[in-house]
Amino acid sequence: MRILVVGGGAREHVIAETLSRSGEIYSVMKNRNPGIARLATEFLLHPETDVEKVRDFAVEKKIDLAVIGPESALEVGIVDVLAEAGIPAAGPNMAAARIETSKIFMREIMEQYKIPGRARYRVFGAGDGTEGMREFIEECGEVAVKPVGLTGGKGVKVMGTTEQLKDADEAIAFAREVLEKKIGGADKVVMEERLIGEEVTIQGFCDGTTVVTTPAAQDHPHAYEGDHGPITGGMGSYSQPDRLLPFLTQGDYDSAVTTMQATIDAMRKEGAPYHGILYGQFVLTKDGPKVVEFNARFGDPEAMNILPLLKGDFADICMRIAKGGLAEGDCGKETGSEIVDFAKKATVCKYVVPTGYGVKSIAGKPITVDEQAIRDLGARYYYSSVNETDEGILTTSSRSVGIVGFGDTLQEAEHMAEEALKFVSGEEIFVRHDIATPPSLQKRIRHMEEVRKG
Repeated sequence: MRILVVGGGAREHVIAETLSRSGEIYSVMKNRNPGIARLATEFLLHPETDVEKVRDFAVEKKIDLAVIGPESALEVGIVDVLAEAGIPAAGPNMAAARIETSKIFMREIMEQYKIPGRARYRVFGAGDGTEGMREFIEECGEVAVKPVGLTGGKGVKVMGTTEQLKDADEAIAFAREVLEKKIGGADKVVMEERLIGEEVTIQGFCDGTTVVTTPAAQDHPHAYEGDHGPITGGMGSYSQPDRLLPFLTQGDYDSAVTTMQATIDAMRKEGAPYHGILYGQFVLTKDGPKVVEFNARFGDPEAMNILPLLKGDFADICMRIAKGGLAEGDCGKETGSEIVDFAKKATVCKYVVPTGYGVKSIAGKPITVDEQAIRDLGARYYYSSVNETDEGILTTSSRSVGIVGFGDTLQEAEHMAEEALKFVSGEEIFVRHDIATPPSLQKRIRHMEEVRKG
């Protein structure tokens, strides 16, 4: 099978690695990711959002299946264009991708179908005054302010934090800034009630009807240890062997999955059946899991926690995502499908990023990864937004390489990740080391205990 992987980050590196067990890899990526380049029979260095160019490459190489990594390509209809050329793709078409590309669409469909896990929200336009914003803030107490469209995971600001929005005045000022500058590409802004609790990610394979979910993971978006600093694309994440998290109960997990399935059912009823990866970001509140957002693709870094554990044939799963058939066979107890199974291991991912990441990155510096030493430990490395040149591998303004450790326990996986990080060196790089450490985990457990008590 000839498989096209679209995208050039760490998420796409782990996708390509997992698919390479089943077929011949081709790639379109805007930067030369050395990990993907080695896996690929052939690759094209080109922006992934130039969907006609991607289609032409896919047709020329006689691609049997495309797997789409970044949301930017989904937003401009890459799946639609590939479908017109007769190439099945694991990813939602433009209409279905609105679950991520339009926060208004996502909230409206949840409200219309009374899907559990809804947060209170209001939409404001450029012509609206600030009085309605202030009234909504008074009603909720604190809010999150969100641009409607894509912002690379960095456009949301939340009240009640000195590093983001201290009070209602700052929340309103930021909302006006979003409207005036059309941040996210629209002249509207969403205000939502601030959800208090721990954040959880659950990802699902979707074939338009069935949702088969993966182990839960928890991302760490703040740049600095102790959950301080600017919000980033994600500094690292972890998952447990039992598919849960230290503070996540089976009941919480099942409730979140019910929300995801109800959302897929609603999309189908709306005439936009969802074929792809559904990333559900939830906050565990005192009233149960509530939806922060849905994304139309794997999370980064969460894909690096999940895909290395996948036992089944990923290419077959992706073809079933595109064409249907995830529910065939007897239902497994844990995943809901015999086709999807995961190794019972803990994983811890920690990102190496350029100094200043989240504010102003120092880019263009060499970075060295002792790949063999990392493999010898049993860990994995996944190149992200680096660029391989004649001078070696250079950092860009975004994340550089994700390091993943494995173990029977979180402590073992975290120790392996830290040992593997010793084999990454370079100028002007840093790591958030506290991810999945005992003090960090205990902090989250205590937080959820307080939240559940109300």
